[in-house]
Amino acid sequence: MGTEYADDDTRLLHQYIDKCSNWGRWGPDDQLGALNLVGPEEVRRAAALVRKGIPISLTLPYDQAGPQPGGFRNNPQLLVTATGTDHVSGAQDQLPGGFGPAKGFGFSDDVLVMPTQCGTQWDSLSHIFWEGKMWNGRSAGQVTSGGAAANGIENYTGRVVMRGVLVDLPAHRGVESLEPGEAITPDAIEEVFAAHDLTVRPGDALLVRTGFMAARRGHWGDYAGGPAPGLSLHTAPWLREHDIAAVATDTWGVEVRPNEVGYFQPLHIVSLVHGGIAFGEMFDLDELAADCAEDGVYEFMFVASPLPITGGSGAPVSAVAIK
Repeated sequence: MGTEYADDDTRLLHQYIDKCSNWGRWGPDDQLGALNLVGPEEVRRAAALVRKGIPISLTLPYDQAGPQPGGFRNNPQLLVTATGTDHVSGAQDQLPGGFGPAKGFGFSDDVLVMPTQCGTQWDSLSHIFWEGKMWNGRSAGQVTSGGAAANGIENYTGRVVMRGVLVDLPAHRGVESLEPGEAITPDAIEEVFAAHDLTVRPGDALLVRTGFMAARRGHWGDYAGGPAPGLSLHTAPWLREHDIAAVATDTWGVEVRPNEVGYFQPLHIVSLVHGGIAFGEMFDLDELAADCAEDGVYEFMFVASPLPITGGSGAPVSAVAIK
């Protein structure tokens, strides 16, 4: 007798969890998830894609002009603790810390205050829980006020180096941006692949441009958490079948909002918690899209190592595509 579920949404979610789970695939102690699919051969293949020698930044500036509305998360705040005006005014004639007279030497220094997930960033495998568990069956109780004792973002550091493939849906459809609430299906992704003679391989990063960042840039409104285009929950089996290691989008939360079923961020539940796929959010893909449209090349070396914040639920990243 099969398991009885209260409703169709719950049944579907559990079916996808069963179908897409990677728990135990890389051993009971694994904290890396689907990035295990990226080894030396995949890195060498990615490096071979560099032909023009051009790096393209995929990261939003970390400043007060970012997309966060405040409340749950604020935009970064730079606190300057030593300035050039201090220097020219003579306030730095004596160096701090007992270093003695400045003798013409001056300096600036600052402090950055920011939520780890307020801009371009990776979710860690300790970021989302489902029924008391996180990636690989570990207890959510391992994440305390001291940080994550397991599955922290530091496990990704130095490991996000792979082949990236851009799926530029608005360009393919001849529109500026997909509409809020528009779900991106596997068929839509395959349609773009066919148009550019692309295939995906195990260990690839899928970079999905919706145009939503470009449409809201500088006038963010409810970009962070409101209705948005994004991946459908129904992409979860496709991502698992193709052994995608990482997904990054130009939206706040990767998946379509409003969500398609009666659960919050269900694709995170299936593909991050159970599939172990790295989720990257708020990646700036506009310059990359323009370059790909110009030269017709939609694959590249993707390098996007997060800061090694021990026990972090996420971390900022200075991501680049190298063509």
